[in-house]
Amino acid sequence: MKTVCCCTVLLLLVLIPTCCHGGNILVFPTEGSHWINMEILLKALHSRGHNVTIARASKTWYIKDNPLYYKTFIVPVEQSLVDGDFLKKMFSVFIKLEQGTLTLTSFFQMAIGLLDKKLNIYNSVSSFVPALLDNVELMRKLNETKFDLVLTDPCWGNGAILAKYMNLPLVYNVRWLMPEEAHFAIAPSPLSYIPMTGSGLTDKMTFFQRVKNIILYLMTAIQSTFASKFVYQPLCEKYLGPDCDFNQIQNDADIWLMRTDFVFDYPRPTMPNVVYMGGFHCKPPEPLPDDMEEFVQSSGEHGVIIMSISTFVNELPEDLADGIAAAFAKLPQKVIWSFRGPKPSTLGNNTLLTEWMPQKDLVGHPKVKLFVSQGGTNGVQEALCHGVPVVGFPLVYDQYDNLLRLQEKGGAKILTLRAVDTDDGFLKAMQEVLNEPSYRQNMQRLSRLHRDQPMKPIDTALFWIEYVIRHKGAAHLKAQSNRMPWYVYHSVDVVLFLTGAVMLTLLATVMFIRCLWKSVCRRKVKLE
Repeated sequence: MKTVCCCTVLLLLVLIPTCCHGGNILVFPTEGSHWINMEILLKALHSRGHNVTIARASKTWYIKDNPLYYKTFIVPVEQSLVDGDFLKKMFSVFIKLEQGTLTLTSFFQMAIGLLDKKLNIYNSVSSFVPALLDNVELMRKLNETKFDLVLTDPCWGNGAILAKYMNLPLVYNVRWLMPEEAHFAIAPSPLSYIPMTGSGLTDKMTFFQRVKNIILYLMTAIQSTFASKFVYQPLCEKYLGPDCDFNQIQNDADIWLMRTDFVFDYPRPTMPNVVYMGGFHCKPPEPLPDDMEEFVQSSGEHGVIIMSISTFVNELPEDLADGIAAAFAKLPQKVIWSFRGPKPSTLGNNTLLTEWMPQKDLVGHPKVKLFVSQGGTNGVQEALCHGVPVVGFPLVYDQYDNLLRLQEKGGAKILTLRAVDTDDGFLKAMQEVLNEPSYRQNMQRLSRLHRDQPMKPIDTALFWIEYVIRHKGAAHLKAQSNRMPWYVYHSVDVVLFLTGAVMLTLLATVMFIRCLWKSVCRRKVKLE
């Protein structure tokens, strides 16, 4: 009996500390594919015993309630913070531009409208801050919960302002910081070998490519300054005080969980509080639905090709869809195509159309030989994780840069949409990647490098979130550079001071020599 009691007490002593480690985490998520990433992290946090609470707008596009994993505080807003219909229209315009079917006049009209719409998007997203902070009852409930930290995606600036207002440690689930890649805000970023997103450049640049890179950097910096000054800075002054600087608040996160790694990305300088978790969303594949598994197994030795493009694209233009379907029909492989819209007239018997497919499970299936993608971060990293080569036709944002990183490493081939209709360009690209063993070998090598880590990326992310909870922040990892004006950071004041000192010394020396020379000359005249 005593033995049983002792065992019970020991078991309780082991279990009680584990229960006490659970934290209260407040989450300010972002819409779109960013939410897909965030939800994976939230489910993992819940599995570790943490209480997760999401503060979201009443009208959302992607974010759904899921009481199994998190609680939800709904903030009343008049309209959805992100206009999904606008983004889908924008993608359609870019598809026409890539195909060469968009006139120059239409393109300029679209570009001007896009600039105006971008400001409206910033203002719409930032309206979440006053909607929450001015809601006395909702803020009372949030404060009573006594959260341990704020977890947010800093694609928009709301989370940083709200964390500062609530005086909570801040953790970022990040790759983008408004218009720029997040490294540029926190880490030294020499533009001589670190390409700007959207430049289409690698870390090996010629002189004129470096000129292009710097010009793009300046344009991005202007856009970032514009958003900060006219959208987020007024909110900081209203709710945090007139001396509060938004840029400093934004860069003052305790931990930056970066959704990339140096197997995928180019090596570059980093900082102590940047933690890399590239591919954290990748998991071992689960069994496919029976009908889909049967279709995959029917491919025999030829295997399967899967194709998926952005959820922002409602329908492909009819001629483009017909061109893609015709190319697939000429291949011996079976094809699973995530497709919405009228059935292409050239569709072959080897192609299965589906509005939704379990992409993660298919990419990891041993029968899959090729992934056709637009180059989104999630899909590209899944292909890298499972060692599947890629044929990609990028549309917007970082998609070309993502595919370029794989192409530079020998694991992908990039096409334009125009190539789909020209000289069987799409078909030839797929045949090259399927038949040339180096593509798969290179991707499998990258996969081995990605997997060779002391911890899984998701476990690394969880460790650092819990680290911030345990220590109530990570101030000792923050570099002083975030609090320095640009001229102090780059030592411009020191250079000017030293330059002035040298010039003054030279001037004094010249004046002394001149005076000495005049004195000698006078004496010589008197002696004569």
